[in-house]
Amino acid sequence: MNRVPFRAADFTNLAEALDYAALGETGCNFYSARGELSAALPYSRLREEALLLARRLASLGLERGSRLVLVADTSPDFLRFFFACQYVGLVPVPVPVHVSLGSHNAYVQLLRGMLQSSAAALAMSPAGFLEYLKEAAQGLDLRLVGEPSLFDDLPESTAELVPSGPGELAYLQYTSGSTRFPRGVAITQESVLSNLAGIIRHGVKLRHGDRAVSWLPFYHDMGLVGLVLTPVAGQLSVDYLATRDFAMRPRQWLSLLSRSKATISFSPPFGFELCARRLRPGEAADYDLSAWRVAGVGAEMIHPEVLQRFAEAVAPSGFDPGAFLPCYGMAECALAVSFSPLGTGVSVDRVDSERLAVEGKAVPASSDGEASPARVSTFVNCGAPIPDFEVEVRDENGQPVGDRTTGTVFLRGPSVMSGYFRDPESTSATLSADGWLNTGDIGYRADGSLFLTGRSKDLMIVNGRNVWPQDLEYLAHQQPEVRPGDCLAFSVPWSDEEERVVMVVQNRDTDPAVRADLVKRLEGLVRSEFGIECHVELVPPQTLPRTSSGKLSRSKARQNFIDSRGQQAAGASRTESVKAGEGAAGALRVA
Repeated sequence: MNRVPFRAADFTNLAEALDYAALGETGCNFYSARGELSAALPYSRLREEALLLARRLASLGLERGSRLVLVADTSPDFLRFFFACQYVGLVPVPVPVHVSLGSHNAYVQLLRGMLQSSAAALAMSPAGFLEYLKEAAQGLDLRLVGEPSLFDDLPESTAELVPSGPGELAYLQYTSGSTRFPRGVAITQESVLSNLAGIIRHGVKLRHGDRAVSWLPFYHDMGLVGLVLTPVAGQLSVDYLATRDFAMRPRQWLSLLSRSKATISFSPPFGFELCARRLRPGEAADYDLSAWRVAGVGAEMIHPEVLQRFAEAVAPSGFDPGAFLPCYGMAECALAVSFSPLGTGVSVDRVDSERLAVEGKAVPASSDGEASPARVSTFVNCGAPIPDFEVEVRDENGQPVGDRTTGTVFLRGPSVMSGYFRDPESTSATLSADGWLNTGDIGYRADGSLFLTGRSKDLMIVNGRNVWPQDLEYLAHQQPEVRPGDCLAFSVPWSDEEERVVMVVQNRDTDPAVRADLVKRLEGLVRSEFGIECHVELVPPQTLPRTSSGKLSRSKARQNFIDSRGQQAAGASRTESVKAGEGAAGALRVA
């Protein structure tokens, strides 16, 4: 509950947003893996601690706009350092924690790359990740690298603090790195405040008494902007569960929602899927999810059947499927671009797969119900853009196309990034001089709403047809042995300079006959439904690579497949790969 008048992000900077939130009674709580309260942090205390730390940072005499890298563990210290930067005119740079990102060396190299590309002057890490950070910083010109206590020992400056102004950077947000090394997205104060206002007023439509729960990482745009900055800018209380704790005990998410009677929580589709799988028979009745009015879903392609399984699994809890709120966004726009209509749940568009593949037209599928699932593509309505956002779908020549014609999605609006930090080449390739952002996403518009069909780099052209990997993956997911998230499809150079579709499938079976049957079945289904040849590779569970934000990485899987097998190995017989039961497994595995 909050007694200060509600304000919807109408502030000049994030420091002012926290100043106002601190006048009320709201704040954030941090919970352990077992659901126990580990720390309570009212916004009033967060402000006091952030101001104190800002004065200590000021004593270093750094240039305005200098970068402070923050290993973004889910903790009060992250919030304290992030907002201290806002008060003293420094730029916080959240970077991932070491959670299933790969080997020790891979994580150190990731940190080092971010330290270098951001030209960081300072770096902070919780004690548990400090050795990684120190190793990454060796030989680099940083003033201080250490855990929070090192910074708390600095003297306090007596100089007046000057918070970051509207045109100054609020933070650097690194992309997930799904297609290449992560790039630092430069977001100004006015850009992020504009996006926060759109989220609060038009997306979730915050109400008096709303409360949020989040397990999303603080280094990801949905976690940072959606569930850290939005609550501050909207004076909203929020309960946090660390991402690694959610991964181990996903039902704690439901438990927190139930106990706090929270109304708002977001997740990528895999979070809903993980919860549904981990629920024990009859357990859903132990939770009360009736207050959950905004179950936001985004950050990756949305498959309606995943959300349906979750809704069915938690039905005894009182969860309303109408709470699902599909949305579309990206770090390059601060976060949000569009939201489906609030309270309507998941709305889908069923289109003719053949017309989509050959003509690029999203023609509504026949309603007679006779078409096979593979000949009908289903896309989720991601809604209309938030106010002041312009959206165009353009063809390969850069010309806008009409409704129900697919093309690359371009965006322009007040929350679009100023560019990739110190990367003019990537900026010019993505952002035009007149402010249009090339998202790299393929989609179409229909009746004012936006529908996403995939990433431009994912599109496979085989035998003159446009083939979407998501369609093949959907076909695989219909098999009882294949769960959502267990499959990735892509194309690779095969023989005679031709492209061949490859499907890598995680499988737990050890019986060679069972494995061979699955491979034969999948190859046959792809051949019959799409008219193309497909090489199916079975790999062990937990093998498919993921980005730093936890999404499956098709590009990394493709490169790992090519690297591990080479041109000659890629043409090896399917029988050998099935018999070995390994193939690309070694290269695909994330240690």
